[in-house]
Amino acid sequence: MRSMTLVLALALASAGLVAQTTITATDGAKHIGERMTVCGSIAGEHTAASSRGTPTFINLDRPYPNPVFTLLIWGDDRGKVGTVPESGKICATGIISEYRGSSEIVLHDEHSWYVPK
Repeated sequence: MRSMTLVLALALASAGLVAQTTITATDGAKHIGERMTVCGSIAGEHTAASSRGTPTFINLDRPYPNPVFTLLIWGDDRGKVGTVPESGKICATGIISEYRGSSEIVLHDEHSWYVPK
């Protein structure tokens, strides 16, 4: 029975059905390459309309140029992501990556972020 439980737990984990770990924006840099849920306060948002890919940057905990963590939405995904609030708290789930010394998660659809209660 114990082996069956272990096999089931491993199968669920590999399928992504086990709850993600939630961390603060500050701790994001410690988890590059890991799938996590990162929560923080929206400190600013900017869409680089003239840049390739029309990226939107949502800075958490501190505004640009020194955000603690960034949520990135590419122009092609903007409609799938939906309307992200301009202020307040937000959580995002995805693979944490690093770009130019800053940690980030790329949002692809409305299921990759939520407003915590």
